[in-house]
Amino acid sequence: MVVQMQKNVFISDYARLVNREIRLPKKVRIFDTTLRDGDQTPGVSFTPDQKMLIARQLDRLGVDTIEAGTPVSSDGERKAVAAIAKAGLKAEICALARPLKEDVDAAINCGVDCVHIFISTSDLHLKHALKMSREQVVRQAVKFVEYAKDHGVKVEFSAMDATRTDLEFLRETYKAVIEAGADRINVPDTIGAITPRAMYYLISQLKPHINVPISVHCHDDLGLAVANSLAAVEAGAQQVQVTVNGLGERAGNASLEEIVMALKTLYGIKLRIKTELLTETSDLVERITGISVPPNKAIVGDNAFAHVSGIHAHGVIEFPGTYEPFSPELVGHHRRLELGKLTGRHSVEKQLRSIGVKANKRQLIEITRQVKALGDKGKQVTDADLRVIAESVIGALPKEEKIVELKEVTVTTGSTITPTASVRLSIRGEDRVSSAIGVGPVDAAIAAIRAAMGEISKLRLKKYHLDAITGGSDALAEVTVELEDEQGNLYRAKGVREDVVLASVEAMVNGINRYFAGRK
Repeated sequence: MVVQMQKNVFISDYARLVNREIRLPKKVRIFDTTLRDGDQTPGVSFTPDQKMLIARQLDRLGVDTIEAGTPVSSDGERKAVAAIAKAGLKAEICALARPLKEDVDAAINCGVDCVHIFISTSDLHLKHALKMSREQVVRQAVKFVEYAKDHGVKVEFSAMDATRTDLEFLRETYKAVIEAGADRINVPDTIGAITPRAMYYLISQLKPHINVPISVHCHDDLGLAVANSLAAVEAGAQQVQVTVNGLGERAGNASLEEIVMALKTLYGIKLRIKTELLTETSDLVERITGISVPPNKAIVGDNAFAHVSGIHAHGVIEFPGTYEPFSPELVGHHRRLELGKLTGRHSVEKQLRSIGVKANKRQLIEITRQVKALGDKGKQVTDADLRVIAESVIGALPKEEKIVELKEVTVTTGSTITPTASVRLSIRGEDRVSSAIGVGPVDAAIAAIRAAMGEISKLRLKKYHLDAITGGSDALAEVTVELEDEQGNLYRAKGVREDVVLASVEAMVNGINRYFAGRK
């Protein structure tokens, strides 16, 4: 089928044709639970300050609801939720509560706009977790939905383990809480144990009996959270619960960035989300949690718009839509051509131009051959490698102008000493001296360079990679750094020394010079 192009989006016509056959909601709400379910990710525990930082970013992003946490769980959690509720954000602020007075009161007392009340409804949970009958569950749910509504807040109600609950009982429960005043009902796939087709069926069976918006909360235990959420929207769900980077219990939840871009590009559904902030939001949560986003993660991963194959690289150079469903700028990302064993001449030529090197056809063929040979050895080919190869093929190249030169570096560290570094740099001929502390000698040295150069305050160290080239304790250390500027441009450089600290400083200085050269 013909590829459809609209505002830098390149999608199959099949999607548009199928969308004509289903009654999609005109608008879908994005309910973000990064601060609640994401906080339940093993190894993650947000501080109140971190929660506020993420909440403000989510508000900038444009999510409809921020689930700030579970106030009853701890004093710190209560304070964090209350602070977010009082921060004057545009998003609806929600807190989670069991159908218990202490839970609901804790949420209401935080000043939230909405209380998310949940209780299990599957027979499996009733028997093994709650030890309650179906009738008891419905009474408990109704009682505290009414209690919350009497206190002037919106209520979203979740029937936990809904996708393994008897359909008739599920309908009965939802009808009862709606009559009690629930503003939205949520259908959780608590252990990720449903298929997209089954989710479509479930929502389509519930929708005729429910006169309030239907939401879904899907877990990714079988890798189907996003697919199940989209199937629910196709059946008429008007809200999707998500987390940034797919954080959450066990295998996590439906990924905010994947849901948003699928709804926008494949279904054409209107959202409040400023998509150009998606990568920035992902990066923030990655830094705070310490949980790395896989390079091949859809939408926001480092490789999401990276092209290695010669055929692919040539295609996107000619016309981006050949090998990209949408332009990286739509999500605040950037396109990157990687050099390696699969690289073609077009990629090499483009990278040579970016470092100011011209090569004729014969030279280009030989440079490409040597790049492939280096890639065959398992090496990551940097701009520095490319320049050395080009110089060996073409001859002497014009010297790169070095804005920054390292004159001196001293590092002090030890078991009872705070790592401290001092550097002397020459910047456009001007000597600058600075010092800094860090969590280790490398961190201290890089911090000292930053302290000496206000010009790089917005240049972020995105990646740091260390390789031992030879064996033994005196091995040559090869450090590769990747720096990122405000526009998302990457500057990759390396340093090779016997000393890890010196190799790191050399790589950092080389990267800064690449940054200045790129700006020029």
